[in-house]
Amino acid sequence: MPASSAPLHNPSAQVIQSFLKSQHTLCIYAKDMPYALQAEIMELDIETGLLILKVEYYGHSIDNYLNNGLINFDIEALRPLDGTVKNSALARDIHSISNVAAKVVKVDSGAYRLECQLPSSVFLMEQRGAVRIPFILGMRARVSVEVFVGGLVVAGNLRNLSVGGCLVDVAIEDAVPLTVGQHVPGVTIEFPSGASFFTEGVVRHMRPFGSHGYAALGIEFASLEPHQSEELYYIVNEVEREAAFRSGANDRLTGHSQLFVPGAREKKMLQREEIDQKKRQRQSPMQRGILELAHQMQYALMYIKSRNHFPEQVIYDCADSILYLVRENRKALLYALTFLHNEPEWVRHAVRVAVQMADIMLIRDAHSTQVREVVVGALLHTMGKPLLVSEELPSLKSNMTPRQKVLLKQHVTTLWDKLTELNWKPSPVCQDILLHANERLDGTGYPYGLKGSELSENVILMSVIKAVNKLTYERNGIKPRTPLDAYRLVSDNDQCYDKATLVEYIQCYGLYPIGSLAKFSGGFLAWIIDIDSKGMPIKVNVVKNLAFPDTNIDSVLEEGDFAQIGRLEEVVDPNDYGVKFQKL
Repeated sequence: MPASSAPLHNPSAQVIQSFLKSQHTLCIYAKDMPYALQAEIMELDIETGLLILKVEYYGHSIDNYLNNGLINFDIEALRPLDGTVKNSALARDIHSISNVAAKVVKVDSGAYRLECQLPSSVFLMEQRGAVRIPFILGMRARVSVEVFVGGLVVAGNLRNLSVGGCLVDVAIEDAVPLTVGQHVPGVTIEFPSGASFFTEGVVRHMRPFGSHGYAALGIEFASLEPHQSEELYYIVNEVEREAAFRSGANDRLTGHSQLFVPGAREKKMLQREEIDQKKRQRQSPMQRGILELAHQMQYALMYIKSRNHFPEQVIYDCADSILYLVRENRKALLYALTFLHNEPEWVRHAVRVAVQMADIMLIRDAHSTQVREVVVGALLHTMGKPLLVSEELPSLKSNMTPRQKVLLKQHVTTLWDKLTELNWKPSPVCQDILLHANERLDGTGYPYGLKGSELSENVILMSVIKAVNKLTYERNGIKPRTPLDAYRLVSDNDQCYDKATLVEYIQCYGLYPIGSLAKFSGGFLAWIIDIDSKGMPIKVNVVKNLAFPDTNIDSVLEEGDFAQIGRLEEVVDPNDYGVKFQKL
């Protein structure tokens, strides 16, 4: 068929169609809305670019997601990392389209049909007149953002590029030290070929990105020298050429731009990513769910820092999810907490403490009227820590100086001041947890130095839960203790912590708590999935044979089969044996 008689296709529709071949999600987002709306693609006309979406929304007005009849959405897919389907690891691919004309038709009380007209080009014109080129159909480039001079560097992926700036996709936890309007002293873009571009930048916008715990950073390039501008124009032209070639927008192009031909370093990085993603894909729905909850907490932090908005509904939804999961299958939830291992310490600590508070409070009283507000307070109580990140305290991960440790103790009042600024007033029960969670019986806690008679029953319980959690995880370079050692240390500090509450905690979780990594005499490491009434393991997931440390195992054993791995010796630190969890 002659080229002139071939049917005309809408390039944007072709890109969307490529996502439909894989497991995918489409989310509509709006600047002032704390949640993205998940939508289902009902129809896609590849020639005209007509896209029909189905959306369920029970809020006040779906018009909040439209701006003068226009919507913005992300479509995200899990694609084979190596380009094939069989036995391949999956990697996330994401594409954003903004200002799409949409007509809303209400189907029933909570269902809407959105008739969208996709743009006729994958290239979008920015307000300043520059062309913004999306990275589509497998285009890749890595980005390093230097947050502070000579200090913290955040790694991400490039999602679009123009001569004016770029959109960078970073893990949500890495976005914590950044805020809108912040100058970043270094932005380095590296292409698969090994070619790179460096400049300064300014963060112009931030938002949640997709559904796997990532954030989008809109960065404007700044202080460009003439030679940098010349280099950037060349790069943008090559990126535009590559996008046109991949999308078929220009049939005269016969090959890839040299920028996108992988060099040796890129090939090695892709191999390593494939191994990591195969590990990540073995997680259960419950484990992925608890990670999603941790990501929602970090999105809430982003709204607080960058938009001066307290996303109350997000926090309460997280609390309600915890309460539902505790009631539904508490042991599976306790095991899923293991998979927070690589999340930021403030998030991991908050979620674990909130879950255990809910667990023990519901064991005490299945109809507790306070438990929801306590869980909200527990989720929020460490959020003041990332609010303190600055050049003076550039990271919460590193070993802190004495001065930085003193600064960090201001996190309670920092959070309270921020919530007051945002005009959010918690309930008395929630406020008690927020302000007093770090107090101790003998008055050595902070920030108010309260003593035993001044502390509520909820705070006394939380102080024990927090103490055990702090001791059993690495903090400021101090190695984690075993549960038995942690119990002993808390017991020896009976002037600080209530002994009866500690006994209750031990009876609830045992000497070998669910989610601990246990070492067996046969040289095997296994996660404890379940324990009996005496606190002894009865079900484990074997993940490593120390005789073959580079090989991973994924084998669930019941108590009757424990002879295969030997007798239980001790609880160990996953970091000592290279046991990690991968982020998709």
